[in-house]
Amino acid sequence: MAHYQGNSDIIMDEQMPIFGGYAGGIEETTIVDIATHINAFVMSNASWHLDGPVHIRWGSTNTRETLQIAGWACATISEFTDIISGNQYYPCAGPCTEMCLLEASAQSITDTASGREILSGVAAAKGVVQDKTTGMEARMMGEVARATAGMNIDDVNKVLDLLVSSYEGNYANAPEGKTFQECYDVATVTPTDEYMKVYDGARKKLEEFGLVF
Repeated sequence: MAHYQGNSDIIMDEQMPIFGGYAGGIEETTIVDIATHINAFVMSNASWHLDGPVHIRWGSTNTRETLQIAGWACATISEFTDIISGNQYYPCAGPCTEMCLLEASAQSITDTASGREILSGVAAAKGVVQDKTTGMEARMMGEVARATAGMNIDDVNKVLDLLVSSYEGNYANAPEGKTFQECYDVATVTPTDEYMKVYDGARKKLEEFGLVF
């Protein structure tokens, strides 16, 4: 850390409190999450903090519980500090699947509505499978953030309830999706027609849930 500071580097300090682990339940893990935000600047003199509450069973940041934790923690940090905060995105499903895009959307809605400054990109398939990350997930994250900005919190919660309900029963059997090479033209770095159809289908569902693009 002394080297980074002496070199005038931008320092990102990351933590991912585990819901259902030593931190405990939703409220307790939220307290841990807030504490680690503050500790990032006390311990590391961080420039910004990367968050990411993760579910101990599903290994995802997009569950109902972890979204609550991330939303409450960031809303608190945003209201009482000038800390810059980002968040990890770990959907259960892989790229080129509607579930993956809907999971990422739920977190983007939560982050935007709770005042998070940095949306850091989407690591599909829980971020642990090779070549299972593409630009389409990040595109959905960005478009959804723009659509959410300025929404009333009550309306946000209604959209989120419908949205999370649409995929939360499928964690154990989440679709694996396709690799980058399978759902992109690697020569032109553009998504396939198949992925565009999946994307449009996910966006239509979000509109049905009440999100206005």
